[in-house]
Amino acid sequence: METKAINKSVVVKTGVRPLRIAQIAPLYERIPPKLYGGTERIVHYITEELVRRGHDVTLYAAGDAQTTARLKPAYPQALRLAGKQNLGFPLQLPMLSDVYENADQFDIIHNHIDFWTFPFANLCKTTPTLSTMHGRLDMDDYKPIYARYPGLPLVSISDNQRVPLPFMNWVGTVYHGLPRDLLSYSPGPGKYLAFLGRISPEKRPDIAIDVARKAGIPLKIAAKVDMVDRAYFEEVIKPRLAQPGVEYIGEINESQKNEFLGNALALLFTIDWPEPFGLSMIESLACGTPVIARPCGSVPEVLRDGATALIASEFDDLVKAVKKVESLSRAACRQEFERRFTSEVMAENYERVYQRLIGQSFAGVGADGRLELAQAQ
Repeated sequence: METKAINKSVVVKTGVRPLRIAQIAPLYERIPPKLYGGTERIVHYITEELVRRGHDVTLYAAGDAQTTARLKPAYPQALRLAGKQNLGFPLQLPMLSDVYENADQFDIIHNHIDFWTFPFANLCKTTPTLSTMHGRLDMDDYKPIYARYPGLPLVSISDNQRVPLPFMNWVGTVYHGLPRDLLSYSPGPGKYLAFLGRISPEKRPDIAIDVARKAGIPLKIAAKVDMVDRAYFEEVIKPRLAQPGVEYIGEINESQKNEFLGNALALLFTIDWPEPFGLSMIESLACGTPVIARPCGSVPEVLRDGATALIASEFDDLVKAVKKVESLSRAACRQEFERRFTSEVMAENYERVYQRLIGQSFAGVGADGRLELAQAQ
């Protein structure tokens, strides 16, 4: 059943003509997520801001989504909450049929579920599909899939993310953004270090714990543990949680992040993988809290070393960073967030890409006739 929320948003006069936009969301988590769920959170922020800016947005998502857009439920409840997370890919197929059978009702289709729309988009000549790639792209087993559809327009969420697939039709980079008033500035400084996100080998909370212990600063960990990472948690992280000065809070919701990050001295972002973006970094900046990070993936693009963050590869240098992070301006962190990482900035950059795609002859896009757009940063 189709539902339409009452839209009490103020339409923003942007100078961009209103568009009919379909947003295709993952079915795994609710829109917006109750707890963890980076992609679903960003889909929510994009959708709500586009509605606020006067566009006619249809959201294809699980039926428990909370949105001011027109909701087309693809399944009654988010799959993880319904205990059907293993059916995520098959249950997307009816949703994709619904989208593309009605493609002529939209000016543009915005895909957030990776390559699952590619065959549909490749056959659809009435409406362009723009795909934002939210995950890592360095998996060799998937490269033949991308190679089959090199002409479809893609957006990366960092320049680094696209490095493994240089042959794809990258039409822009659009950094993630958060609503300006979602998290408030805290002048601090805090008295503990924070780790936020997932307990997993690639996120390296073990490094965060060891750095905090060596620096002599308490560490609070707010993170979820997926089943696939349970062994890592039990064998590597749990023994470290018994050490003094380390507190494991568990998974927290959106309203709890402000206090958790705002009261921290710094966020430890000790990743060891090609992070496509890293939402917790800009959440921290929004609170005025600087970041101590390792220079993997998007980190050098999102953070400014010596201004909003201290970036170091080696363990001893990370410890040194903890001891001097208080010298960074928390006001400058908040200003950087407002300048680069709000949902308004993100939506404006997507509008630019939408207009360029709509304005060209979509039927002519292919491997030999790619549309080149300026990066939307």
